[in-house]
Amino acid sequence: MIDLDVDAFEALVTDELDRLPDEMIDGLDNVVFVVEDRAADGSLDLLGLYDGWALTERDRYGMGELPDRIIVYREAHLAVCDSVDELRDEVHTTLVHEIAHFYGIDDERLHELGWA
Repeated sequence: MIDLDVDAFEALVTDELDRLPDEMIDGLDNVVFVVEDRAADGSLDLLGLYDGWALTERDRYGMGELPDRIIVYREAHLAVCDSVDELRDEVHTTLVHEIAHFYGIDDERLHELGWA
Protein backbone atom coordinates (compact mmCIF):
# COMPACT_ATOMS: atom_id res chain seq x y z
CA MET A 1 0.00 0.00 0.00
CA ILE A 2 1.22 3.49 -0.79
CA ASP A 3 0.11 6.91 0.40
CA LEU A 4 -0.81 9.74 -1.95
CA ASP A 5 -2.92 12.77 -1.04
CA VAL A 6 -6.00 13.73 -3.05
CA ASP A 7 -4.28 16.46 -5.08
CA ALA A 8 -1.38 14.22 -6.09
CA PHE A 9 -3.75 11.37 -6.97
CA GLU A 10 -5.94 13.67 -9.09
CA ALA A 11 -2.81 14.89 -10.89
CA LEU A 12 -1.80 11.28 -11.57
CA VAL A 13 -5.28 10.49 -12.97
CA THR A 14 -5.12 13.58 -15.20
CA ASP A 15 -1.67 12.52 -16.35
CA GLU A 16 -2.93 9.06 -17.28
CA LEU A 17 -5.93 10.55 -19.10
CA ASP A 18 -3.53 12.66 -21.15
CA ARG A 19 -1.60 9.51 -22.09
CA LEU A 20 -4.64 7.73 -23.53
CA PRO A 21 -4.94 7.64 -27.32
CA ASP A 22 -6.89 10.50 -28.89
CA GLU A 23 -9.22 8.05 -30.65
CA MET A 24 -10.29 6.71 -27.26
CA ILE A 25 -10.86 10.15 -25.72
CA ASP A 26 -12.25 12.11 -28.67
CA GLY A 27 -15.55 10.22 -28.68
CA LEU A 28 -16.32 10.95 -25.04
CA ASP A 29 -19.30 13.27 -25.04
CA ASN A 30 -20.84 14.70 -21.89
CA VAL A 31 -18.57 12.69 -19.58
CA VAL A 32 -16.77 13.96 -16.49
CA PHE A 33 -13.98 12.23 -14.61
CA VAL A 34 -14.24 12.30 -10.82
CA VAL A 35 -11.93 11.10 -8.05
CA GLU A 36 -13.61 9.88 -4.88
CA ASP A 37 -12.02 8.20 -1.88
CA ARG A 38 -14.21 5.06 -1.83
CA ALA A 39 -17.28 3.52 -3.38
CA ALA A 40 -20.61 4.46 -1.78
CA ASP A 41 -20.70 1.19 0.19
CA GLY A 42 -17.33 2.03 1.75
CA SER A 43 -15.56 -0.99 0.29
CA LEU A 44 -12.12 -0.98 -1.25
CA ASP A 45 -13.04 -3.68 -3.80
CA LEU A 46 -14.12 -1.31 -6.57
CA LEU A 47 -11.39 0.66 -8.37
CA GLY A 48 -13.66 2.60 -10.70
CA LEU A 49 -17.22 3.02 -11.90
CA TYR A 50 -18.94 4.21 -15.06
CA ASP A 51 -22.17 5.96 -14.11
CA GLY A 52 -24.24 6.78 -17.18
CA TRP A 53 -25.69 5.54 -20.45
CA ALA A 54 -23.39 3.66 -22.81
CA LEU A 55 -23.29 4.90 -26.40
CA THR A 56 -25.07 1.71 -27.40
CA GLU A 57 -28.01 2.76 -25.21
CA ARG A 58 -28.13 6.46 -26.06
CA ASP A 59 -31.60 6.20 -27.58
CA ARG A 60 -32.72 6.61 -23.96
CA TYR A 61 -30.47 9.62 -23.53
CA GLY A 62 -31.94 13.08 -23.93
CA MET A 63 -30.85 16.66 -24.28
CA GLY A 64 -29.98 18.38 -21.03
CA GLU A 65 -29.01 15.16 -19.26
CA LEU A 66 -26.46 15.42 -16.50
CA PRO A 67 -23.06 14.27 -17.69
CA ASP A 68 -22.05 10.64 -17.38
CA ARG A 69 -19.38 10.12 -14.74
CA ILE A 70 -16.30 7.98 -14.65
CA ILE A 71 -15.30 7.67 -11.02
CA VAL A 72 -11.82 6.59 -9.93
CA TYR A 73 -11.58 5.49 -6.31
CA ARG A 74 -8.38 6.74 -4.69
CA GLU A 75 -8.22 4.63 -1.53
CA ALA A 76 -8.98 1.40 -3.40
CA HIS A 77 -6.11 2.07 -5.79
CA LEU A 78 -3.72 2.96 -2.99
CA ALA A 79 -4.67 -0.23 -1.14
CA VAL A 80 -3.71 -2.53 -4.03
CA CYS A 81 -0.54 -0.78 -5.22
CA ASP A 82 2.95 -0.93 -3.75
CA SER A 83 4.61 1.74 -5.91
CA VAL A 84 3.77 4.83 -7.91
CA ASP A 85 4.58 2.96 -11.14
CA GLU A 86 2.14 0.20 -10.20
CA LEU A 87 -0.42 2.87 -9.28
CA ARG A 88 -0.04 4.52 -12.69
CA ASP A 89 -0.57 1.17 -14.43
CA GLU A 90 -3.63 0.39 -12.32
CA VAL A 91 -5.19 3.83 -12.87
CA HIS A 92 -4.51 3.49 -16.61
CA THR A 93 -6.25 0.10 -16.67
CA THR A 94 -9.19 1.47 -14.66
CA LEU A 95 -9.62 4.42 -17.02
CA VAL A 96 -9.55 2.18 -20.11
CA HIS A 97 -12.00 -0.21 -18.44
CA GLU A 98 -14.52 2.49 -17.49
CA ILE A 99 -14.20 4.32 -20.83
CA ALA A 100 -14.91 0.98 -22.53
CA HIS A 101 -18.21 0.84 -20.62
CA PHE A 102 -19.06 4.26 -22.09
CA TYR A 103 -18.59 2.71 -25.54
CA GLY A 104 -20.84 -0.22 -24.59
CA ILE A 105 -18.20 -2.89 -23.96
CA ASP A 106 -19.25 -5.17 -21.10
CA ASP A 107 -17.12 -6.80 -18.39
CA GLU A 108 -17.11 -10.18 -20.12
CA ARG A 109 -15.59 -8.73 -23.29
CA LEU A 110 -13.15 -6.61 -21.27
CA HIS A 111 -12.03 -9.76 -19.48
CA GLU A 112 -11.45 -11.46 -22.85
CA LEU A 113 -9.36 -8.46 -23.92
CA GLY A 114 -7.36 -8.43 -20.67
CA TRP A 115 -8.79 -5.14 -19.37
CA ALA A 116 -10.91 -6.52 -16.53
